[in-house]
Amino acid sequence: MANVLPRDKQLAILRCLVEGCSVRSTERMVDVSRETVLSLLVRVGEGCEKLLDCTMRNLNCECIEVDEIWGFIQKKQRHVRASDDPSVVGDAWTFIALDADTKLIPAFRVGKRDASNTNAFISDLASRLSTRPQITSDGLALYIDAIESAFGHDVDYGQVIKSYEAEPAGAGRYSPPKVTSIEKAIVFGDPDLESMSTSYVERQNLTMRMQIRRMTRLTNAFSKLTRNHRAATALHIAHYNFVRRHQTLRTSPAMAAGITDTLWDIGQLLDAALDGVMP
Repeated sequence: MANVLPRDKQLAILRCLVEGCSVRSTERMVDVSRETVLSLLVRVGEGCEKLLDCTMRNLNCECIEVDEIWGFIQKKQRHVRASDDPSVVGDAWTFIALDADTKLIPAFRVGKRDASNTNAFISDLASRLSTRPQITSDGLALYIDAIESAFGHDVDYGQVIKSYEAEPAGAGRYSPPKVTSIEKAIVFGDPDLESMSTSYVERQNLTMRMQIRRMTRLTNAFSKLTRNHRAATALHIAHYNFVRRHQTLRTSPAMAAGITDTLWDIGQLLDAALDGVMP
């Protein structure tokens, strides 16, 4: 007879993972093996990616902020050797799009911060929207061609470019540098300068670092495999969209966006990810 992990154990593992626990600490708290935790993470995470792909469609998101958050696989980029496969080790960036009104994450992509991934991310975002959006990004030049290619003239796009003071020596490395100036630039269309911002998506980056243990800075809980990294990211985003009650909205982003009319619990997310059973 197959050794099936009890449902209460599965839910306990997922609760640990979405609250920022590492695989090793989850192993100790739930009293299951590391391999069991990783196996469930990959299965549910990949199911969450399919769930997001299915449900994040025909969205009426009018004010989109995009950004990238850094992570790495196996080793940091400066330690990558000529003998390593650069496609599976080193820097791993997560591109994030966030709707400023509903706080929904309609699209994300894990990969290198290059033209290919930027174009794929923006093209995926464009395929999910049903209205002309205003998009705001930081000063990453790759977004300009990507947005023009995906949206053409049917977009209002601007950049918020921040300048920072030089990083202080010593203990200063553990504190974020201070912003010295902010410049807003219109790139395409007619974006509203006053509402152009990347503050919400940058705050979501902080949430990801707190809730995904492998994304925490100065940690040894980093990802060893790209598949695990993608699965952990997809699990976080699905949980954030459907299960987590946003403090200012007092509901989930998916409810605010009209995708669902109920606040899911972790069990409903598990069923939707593994069996396609929607609440």
